[in-house]
Amino acid sequence: MRSLKDIISRLMEIPDEGTTPERYRIVRRNIAILMLIITLFPLALITAINYLDYQTALRNETLAPMRALVNKAKYSFELFLTERLSTLNFISSAYTYDELTDEKNLNRIFRILRREFEGFVDLDLIDSYGNQVSYAGPYYFQGNNYAGQGWFEQLKVNGIYISDVFRGYQRFPNVAIAVQHVPEDGREWIVRATINIDKFDNLITSMNLDPESDAFLINRQGMLQTKSKFYGDVLDQPALVPPKSFEPVVVEQRDSLGRDVFLAYSYLNSTDFIFVLVKPRPWVMKSWYASRADLLIIFLMGLVAIFVVVLRLTDITMKRVKESDDKRLLAMREMEHSHKLSSIGRLAAGVAHEVNNPLAIVNEKAGLIKDLIEYKADFPDKEKFLNLVEAIIQTVDRCRVITHRLLGFARRTDVEIQVLDVNEVIKETLGFLEKEALYRNIAIKLNLDNNLPRTSSDKGQLQQVFLNLFNNAFAAIENGGTVYITTFERDEKMLGVTVEDTGQGMSEETLKHIFEPFFTTKKAGYGTGLGLSITNGIIKRLGGEISVQSKLGEGTKFKIYIPKETQQHMGHFK
Repeated sequence: MRSLKDIISRLMEIPDEGTTPERYRIVRRNIAILMLIITLFPLALITAINYLDYQTALRNETLAPMRALVNKAKYSFELFLTERLSTLNFISSAYTYDELTDEKNLNRIFRILRREFEGFVDLDLIDSYGNQVSYAGPYYFQGNNYAGQGWFEQLKVNGIYISDVFRGYQRFPNVAIAVQHVPEDGREWIVRATINIDKFDNLITSMNLDPESDAFLINRQGMLQTKSKFYGDVLDQPALVPPKSFEPVVVEQRDSLGRDVFLAYSYLNSTDFIFVLVKPRPWVMKSWYASRADLLIIFLMGLVAIFVVVLRLTDITMKRVKESDDKRLLAMREMEHSHKLSSIGRLAAGVAHEVNNPLAIVNEKAGLIKDLIEYKADFPDKEKFLNLVEAIIQTVDRCRVITHRLLGFARRTDVEIQVLDVNEVIKETLGFLEKEALYRNIAIKLNLDNNLPRTSSDKGQLQQVFLNLFNNAFAAIENGGTVYITTFERDEKMLGVTVEDTGQGMSEETLKHIFEPFFTTKKAGYGTGLGLSITNGIIKRLGGEISVQSKLGEGTKFKIYIPKETQQHMGHFK
């Protein structure tokens, strides 16, 4: 499947078929489709953002009451259990051990306790060794020892204890609570009571949940501590243990019945209980589903409006394009003419370079002939041959002047001296090579002098110098190599820049010709041999210096010096 970028690129291609009606039809179609894509994309993006934002806001507004309800229920359960623990703590403190040992007295206390506080099933006294000393309640318990049980050890550590739900002798689900009392005389005892969980069910019922919702208590093993509308009875295992949090949390998940639900929960303090509220996601988000249709209608209306406007604008645009076609064709002819002149100029510059070499040879040979003729005093027709040789030399000089003028015309650029920061110029130039460095895994190590003074020079010419040096360094190293760039202040007149690579280096013979025009060590078709020659010329014309150090297998290091002040009257570079 084509990507969006390929489709847009294909639509932006205008067929070159003159001024035929078919061409205008294709262009009109492509422009219309392109404008629709460009206009519909922001509309679709805005619609999607609004869709998600509204959904998120509505979801938060819907889930906030769930958090509040869970927090309120948590507080109610904790208050219920705290009141019972406080009552037991009061009993253990208000009565002595001997008074609590008397079962008649303990039964009287228990009757008052049941009258004032609902939910108590029984009450008993346990000594510090875990022996049950006395009991008040509907069952006959006497002489039990709890010293080896886990809840007893936990009570000795924490001072209070709240058990998970368990089924008593009559198979009714209950919760055991206990407090430890340590008087000043050091004699410890424990008051324990059993509470039925009807109050728990009453608290859940008072929440007035909708028919699709469910609320219940579980312990930290995921076992139900109260009845659940959908997940089972007390002590069933719905395999649901949410992450620990004493603050109300709402998560979205799939339950054991395969429904997508919102699960709100909170851990109760000082107990192993977790209060859980479950609501089906469709029930919670029903208002969102209703508003989603309105959002879709608005989107479709915007789509129709954009379609009509795009077609109208496309027709107007194509009429203007058709009217300007003749002017465009004329401009194209002028551009072709200018391009031909530019090509001729480049060709002339190349020819001038090639011609200069044989001219130099002719000039040398003519000079040699002249020296030989003058050396022999008895040379026949000496004056005649000297005149001929002089004519050759004058002709060569004339050709040299012509080629130099041709080169100067091809290379002429205006100098723009400005105050600049060499470090910034280096960083800007490296920006052109970032992609190549990343692709080839080339490390660029910058050691730039932060206190380097600013200089007056030509920014464009310096960029060309740095770009040539950086390109040569990249070409010299393998993938994964390193290029080191350093700037420094040599003296009060010159700034220094070094470009060092970890490439293959150059031989001494290569170093002798490195700045010669058309000399290159690159493969055929990959270099012109003019880069370092031009770089050398630019540095010299700026009044600077350039040098190179290299050794086979150890890399290459270019060092250039740039004057802090470049003269303004330099005219043109040639």
